[in-house]
Amino acid sequence: MTAKQEPTVLQSLNLSGKVALITGAGGHLGSSMARALAEAGGRVIVTSRDADRAATIAAKLPDSNGVGHLGIALDQMESDSIDRCFERAIEQAGRVDVLVNNGQEHASTDWTDVTAEQFTRQLANSTGYFLLARHVRNHAVQRDSPASVIMIGSMYGQVASYPEVYEGIGPSSPVAYHALKGGVIHLTRHLAAYWAKDAVRVNCLSPGPFPGPGVSQELLERLEAKTPMARIGQPHELNGPLLLLASDAGSYITGHNLVVDGGWTSW
Repeated sequence: MTAKQEPTVLQSLNLSGKVALITGAGGHLGSSMARALAEAGGRVIVTSRDADRAATIAAKLPDSNGVGHLGIALDQMESDSIDRCFERAIEQAGRVDVLVNNGQEHASTDWTDVTAEQFTRQLANSTGYFLLARHVRNHAVQRDSPASVIMIGSMYGQVASYPEVYEGIGPSSPVAYHALKGGVIHLTRHLAAYWAKDAVRVNCLSPGPFPGPGVSQELLERLEAKTPMARIGQPHELNGPLLLLASDAGSYITGHNLVVDGGWTSW
């Protein structure tokens, strides 16, 4: 019997022949991650509440394999919308091999003034993550094929923010956001343990200080001062870790929270 030839590193990272669905693909980090999935050869399905916006984002992605990326409407805060989105994804693409749960309805209120309704609403993001992930798992089992689910967490799902970073600039990091991201990290572990037998890997990618455009210079300087690498992260620096978890290069990784934070959580 001929021994099975091991794939090269580049072959393991290649997503050709796979379909990746990413939510929040028009955002600061999501747009870069969507490009990475496309550059790796995958067919990418991007979502937005607005179907036209999703289609516009998809059309701008690189497509060296000529697969034709797709845009589909999705409101991850509504279960019916999640069901419709996944149904359309399968109708149009035939399969989903990789899910990147990146989209999030943001909160702006901190612990001093957040209402019960706002807090509960923020936690509902994790419900959307779970429902979409379950669709991918059930679909993978149905077609007897492996799949990879990637939750987007945060360093703030593991550690508290420093109060002095935000003092005098604006509200502190939203308390409901911390509760949400901590829950997403543990949701990852729980699903990974239950779905490993189904060949469905579930991991979490947790960015550190990756502030979007428009953040004040003073806040940037405070974040940099608290980071061992003394700088903030650039969106493309998440792409290597993302592809590790999405591709066969990470075939023996599940239930893991991969933190990309410039050393922030090492303190």
